[in-house]
Amino acid sequence: MNAGYFIGVDSGSQSTKVSIINRNGRVAAHAVHPLRPMMHRREGWAEHPDDDLWESLKSALRQVLGKFEGEIGAVRGIGLCAIRCCRVFMRPDGSLAEPVMSWMDVRAYQPYRDDPEIGYTGSTSGYLTFRLTGEFRDTIANAYQYQFPTDMDTWRWLDDASRFARFGIPRHKLFEARLPGEILGRVSAEAAAQTGLPEGLPVVSTANDKAVEALGSGLIEPDVALLSLGTYITSMVYGNENRPDTENFFTNLSSVPYRYLYESRGIRGGMWHVSWFTSVFGGEFAEKAPGSAPAPAAEERLEAEAKIVPIGSEGLFIAPDWLASADQRWKKGVMLGFDRRHTRGHIYRALLEALAMRMKSHYEAMIRELNIAPTKLIVCGGGSKSDLMMRIVADVFGVTTVRSRISGAAALGSAICAAVAVGCRPDYRTAVRGMVHEADTCPPDSKHHAAYTRIYQGAYRDLESMLECILKKTAPPLHPLDTSEIPIVQ
Repeated sequence: MNAGYFIGVDSGSQSTKVSIINRNGRVAAHAVHPLRPMMHRREGWAEHPDDDLWESLKSALRQVLGKFEGEIGAVRGIGLCAIRCCRVFMRPDGSLAEPVMSWMDVRAYQPYRDDPEIGYTGSTSGYLTFRLTGEFRDTIANAYQYQFPTDMDTWRWLDDASRFARFGIPRHKLFEARLPGEILGRVSAEAAAQTGLPEGLPVVSTANDKAVEALGSGLIEPDVALLSLGTYITSMVYGNENRPDTENFFTNLSSVPYRYLYESRGIRGGMWHVSWFTSVFGGEFAEKAPGSAPAPAAEERLEAEAKIVPIGSEGLFIAPDWLASADQRWKKGVMLGFDRRHTRGHIYRALLEALAMRMKSHYEAMIRELNIAPTKLIVCGGGSKSDLMMRIVADVFGVTTVRSRISGAAALGSAICAAVAVGCRPDYRTAVRGMVHEADTCPPDSKHHAAYTRIYQGAYRDLESMLECILKKTAPPLHPLDTSEIPIVQ
């Protein structure tokens, strides 16, 4: 049976996005439900309030099924993708013992501390799998290797007792680990009543959100690279073996069992830098819109202003470090080089250039160490919707950039996993060829690339190291991981 539809779930940091996609990669219905703002009960903590991940998923599923004009019986499976590097603590009955820790929470990377109340600990995908199926199962490819005892070679929990013990997690408190593309369980009667999904629908294992996004973008060939422009920005290339001892990248489990992604250093906060700036400086556009015509989105207006700004933003440079990592809490965002010529359009363009320049540094370090030279760069994530960002990335990197027809690559990747799991597609490579389609390409402009290369070599390449000394001196006297003495922020 080759006909049918697949539900792809992308449970992210800011919203839950769900698409119903057919076997040819066409989106039949799409819905988004925003997540509530993170709770920050203490400095360095970032938690999802109440049961927000599940409530958001329920709402998005009900919306997308309400929009779907096909027969619900034609939906053959649901692929579940959730944000990586989070920590979930569940009671033995599956209810949350504590609020879900975001990947932005400093405690998410600290050693596990056992508590009798905790029955299970794992990732967000494991928790959502339980809510949909009642099964305590999860994809091994979302068990981040620095948080959980994951064997990167066997794709199982570690068998080495001494290595396993370093994580401090009792084995019986881990989910049952499954490979991507396996059926984790079936939608329970309770979940069906809450979501509108058909009872018994297969729920399929995927991987971590970046790996699923890579699959849905078509990253499955060795001579291609990917730049993911999301709340966390990173670059990746496809690989066939675990590379544990590297300097400029790490090995990530992919959505294809026993295949890997080599992932560069990234930018925490990512395209949120642009959202932050837009919210601060673009709010008045709606008030200034003439007549009764719909007001252009603030981001569109700011991008229009940025397009007429010269390359290099006339000497305005930005260090995009609005969200520091747990081990470098002294880092802060910096803008420098202001003079009277500069407008908000300059700042907007400088932010885009800063993100591209920082990632150029990380990307080139990775491919030098791998000794490869990809000829094409797929760009995905929310930032890929911007024509200006696509142009800047092509010109900064000096390589042709490619954008997919579907902007929700993680949802498509989830649907691909579901299609393979239920036998609609024979394998991942065939599924990608049949379901992922390019929308357009953006070749680099040689003059623009030369100009950006001069700017990069003259300023951005050394900007981080130049700022490090002063930022460390001005940072508050707080150990990066010591939050015990910080008062709770009401």
